[in-house]
Amino acid sequence: MALKQVSSNKCFEGFQKVFEHDSAELKCKMKFGIYLPPKAETGKCPVLYWLSGLTCTEQNFITKAGFHQAAAEHGLIVVAPDTSPRGCNVEGEDESWDFGTGAGFYVDATEDPWKTNYRMYSYIKDELPKLINANFPTDPERMSIFGHSMGGHGALVLALKNPGKYKSVSAFAPICNPIQCQWGKKALGGYLGSDVSKWEVYDATQLVKSYPDSHLDILIDQGKDDQFLSAGQLLPDNFIAACTERKIPVVFRLQQAIADFFVVLFQGYDHSYFFIATFINDHIKHHAKYLNA
Repeated sequence: MALKQVSSNKCFEGFQKVFEHDSAELKCKMKFGIYLPPKAETGKCPVLYWLSGLTCTEQNFITKAGFHQAAAEHGLIVVAPDTSPRGCNVEGEDESWDFGTGAGFYVDATEDPWKTNYRMYSYIKDELPKLINANFPTDPERMSIFGHSMGGHGALVLALKNPGKYKSVSAFAPICNPIQCQWGKKALGGYLGSDVSKWEVYDATQLVKSYPDSHLDILIDQGKDDQFLSAGQLLPDNFIAACTERKIPVVFRLQQAIADFFVVLFQGYDHSYFFIATFINDHIKHHAKYLNA
């Protein structure tokens, strides 16, 4: 499959590149960012996939997260795809920010008019890794995944639905229980129809209840002053309870950074990339432990 290079920038002795390709799964042109660390010039490297959140493109993570130095030091290729098909002219895809364009939700749609193009689950699971492995110096046996918000949901779902495929998983402020929140109900209902049982296969809290073993070390960072946490869109407590019941290891860090005494004067960590950039090195290190084992 032909790749067209869109941009290339030297960064920490490696290269941050963006490519475009024709996606067979999504039936449109798609872009992805890929960071090639210095080690990629001399040998094969493990791959870490990042899934972004609502309204994002491939640009948000590669320009705002500040992950490059840690990825270079640990010798990790980092791939950041777009969040949905683009330019498919699906009726209604640009009517709202949390559904359609920029909001693929990492599911394979089954409802018209979405089912032809909105197949982000299969794109991330199958098509994109095959493309990356065919064109870059990767070790296909060493792959991990992480993401933010809608992308954190996607990362958890992909890891839980495919035991053994990913060496590790982590997330920033993930949508943990989408069948119980408004974002999830809108997206899953629109893409999958009204049968809630079809939604459950894309819900991390439901999936972890039947995960076959405990060999999955999950790291989650959540900002205490995240506006979407207080609005009930993320529901991490539900996921943690399900993991605890199944004895699945999960490290959940509620990040505040300031003493309670100063809460009135200063806001803590929110849902933004400032929060992600603060803790991204911890996540890169978490994945490197498994990818470089």
